[in-house]
Amino acid sequence: MNELRFRKFESEISELVSFMTNNSWDYHSDPKPTEEQIVKAYHKGWYQEDRETFWIENINEKMGLIIIHDINDTIPLFDIRIADNVREKGFGTKAVKWITDYIFNLPDKKIRIEAHTRSDNLAMRKTLYNCGFVKEGYLRHAWENKDGSVSDSICFAMIRSDWENEVITPIKFNELPY
Repeated sequence: MNELRFRKFESEISELVSFMTNNSWDYHSDPKPTEEQIVKAYHKGWYQEDRETFWIENINEKMGLIIIHDINDTIPLFDIRIADNVREKGFGTKAVKWITDYIFNLPDKKIRIEAHTRSDNLAMRKTLYNCGFVKEGYLRHAWENKDGSVSDSICFAMIRSDWENEVITPIKFNELPY
């Protein structure tokens, strides 16, 4: 498979609709967004306002989509979507490492990067762990799904000093009994 590249999303609405509707997003709040929902979100600024959106591509295909939220904040977070046909091949790990380097190399010196995922999304949890993100919280009933169900959520983060020094600072979970 060819080398991955990360290219800024411009205004390829038809490609966005195709990518989002031809793949399943089982661990997102809406696993099957419609064309109408995607176009409406685009026109409302979902992919642009205080966000940066990138395609994950190789020479032949769009393999994923990255949305960095709160890009103007000192603590951005991100959404990553990998196409069904290329999952479990290490592209998520490459993308998360790219996201981390991209954000921490921005000129405004971000403090940390957060990532939230459903507790049952074991592939994403493993990816974040393997990329040096630290599990900082388990949030009960914190992920609302479109079908009305509620899931638990996990919060992971990478802090700038860990990234700069290539270390993982442990969490002080039990420093107080309450």
